[in-house]
Amino acid sequence: MKYIVKSVRGALAVAGVWMLAFVAPAGIAWAQQDFPTRPVRLVVPFVPGGGSDFVARVVGQKLAESFGHQVLVDHRPGGGSVIASETVARSAPDGHTLYLAGTTFVTAPSLQKKLPFDPYRDFAPVTRVSVTPGLLLAHPSVPAKTVRDLVALAKTRPGALSFGSAGIGSASHLAGELLKMLAGVDMLHVPYKGSSQVSTALISGEVSLALVNPVSTLPHVKAGKLRVLAVTTAERSPLLPAVPTIAESGVRGYENSIWTGLLAPAATPKAIITRLHAEFVKALRAPEVVERLAVDGAQPHPDSPERFAAYLRAEIEKMAKVIKRAGIRVN
Repeated sequence: MKYIVKSVRGALAVAGVWMLAFVAPAGIAWAQQDFPTRPVRLVVPFVPGGGSDFVARVVGQKLAESFGHQVLVDHRPGGGSVIASETVARSAPDGHTLYLAGTTFVTAPSLQKKLPFDPYRDFAPVTRVSVTPGLLLAHPSVPAKTVRDLVALAKTRPGALSFGSAGIGSASHLAGELLKMLAGVDMLHVPYKGSSQVSTALISGEVSLALVNPVSTLPHVKAGKLRVLAVTTAERSPLLPAVPTIAESGVRGYENSIWTGLLAPAATPKAIITRLHAEFVKALRAPEVVERLAVDGAQPHPDSPERFAAYLRAEIEKMAKVIKRAGIRVN
């Protein structure tokens, strides 16, 4: 199989600190055939009804067909995802408890003073699961039609433009701070208690800008209540192919997405990681899964364990710089 990690040494060379346990060939064959032996628990760090919950249910339903066992979505909100992360880190490393992590996993090491787990040593990356582009939106009163216009405006009027977020330390807050850092501009951050309040504030003109999920805001764009300037991902989104990325609009290096990825407890045997990776990739390539994820603006993004590990390390380091520069603290 293309993505099988061939040795512990190979995994360490690529991932740096994440290690998959070695299992002898006979043990590999046995583990792949025998796993799973009971329902698989997929831990989600948020309340039901959000994007992560949607991805977990869509993919989990498909996986249940291959596993021959249920995939149960277990919501463990609270603590900026710390509760969910600790739950998985302390679970038996047998593949039956998994973690559908997201942005909060890579921000927690910089936002929390002390974590009850180590994001490198306590988890085994399996694959990235989905990516959803964010949209950089402006209220029509903002005299900027492009990102270049916006940056020029912000530089002539430091602090005059504001951007809303779903709260201090939230993904939308950090997306805005990353834009400020890379574009070299000063904008006022206005935190709210949730994404719906951000959208309401932007539509009313209470804030100038916001970086948000596309599905809930596209109807307002089409109605002329909001103006879309760019997408936040490294590449253009199939959802809005005519809309440029922030990076191609002049802010070099900007990339920020709403993503989910699969982690297992660190000591999970290599054979089970291999089986999980193969099953998730197969599920994510199923046409019905691709179609259902698109309803929420998400795209499947299967990756090798090594590449996902490298992505997590890069994101942790990137967000640490953003958080330090912005002086963000949540506790």
